[in-house]
Amino acid sequence: MRTFIAIDLSPEIKNRLTAAVRQLKPVATGIKWVAPENYHLTLKFIGEIAEPRIEIIKAILEEVAGRHHKFNLAARGTGSFPPGQSRMRVIWVGLEAGQELFSLQADLEETLLREGFEREERAFSPHLTIGRAREPQKQDRLKAELDRLGQQEFGTMEVKEIELFQSILRPEGPEYRIISRHYLK
Repeated sequence: MRTFIAIDLSPEIKNRLTAAVRQLKPVATGIKWVAPENYHLTLKFIGEIAEPRIEIIKAILEEVAGRHHKFNLAARGTGSFPPGQSRMRVIWVGLEAGQELFSLQADLEETLLREGFEREERAFSPHLTIGRAREPQKQDRLKAELDRLGQQEFGTMEVKEIELFQSILRPEGPEYRIISRHYLK
């Protein structure tokens, strides 16, 4: 089973992001846009695991969630990877929170590591992928629109829970199913 741990975004933020993507689509070519129902902040990609390990992960999530308080998360600004280039691979929206988010993610990483799950090699960078280039090509109009939306506010939400998701890969795009929810204090 292919899994990851994430924060699901509020309907308000998802609606505002959907409106922004509608503005970006006409100026973009060759971009595969993420379905609005799949918008989330990944805290930890776990990957393929055997079914019995799900219960271990659920217990870890319950433990970690119980150590952290609710906090606010804001969706603000747009950009791309690699940054500042018109040949982009990933289009993203920035996600901002205080130290609580980084503390929660680090605690998850450390607790999962103690149970034999591999550490993420890249530093945690909170963002929401909204599109991916099939083949990077020059996208000056898209870059200009992303720059224009660079400080756009897409909403704020209170993070009350973290979720364990299953990712089912399909030809038309991935389907994400929530396996379990774990509530912050």
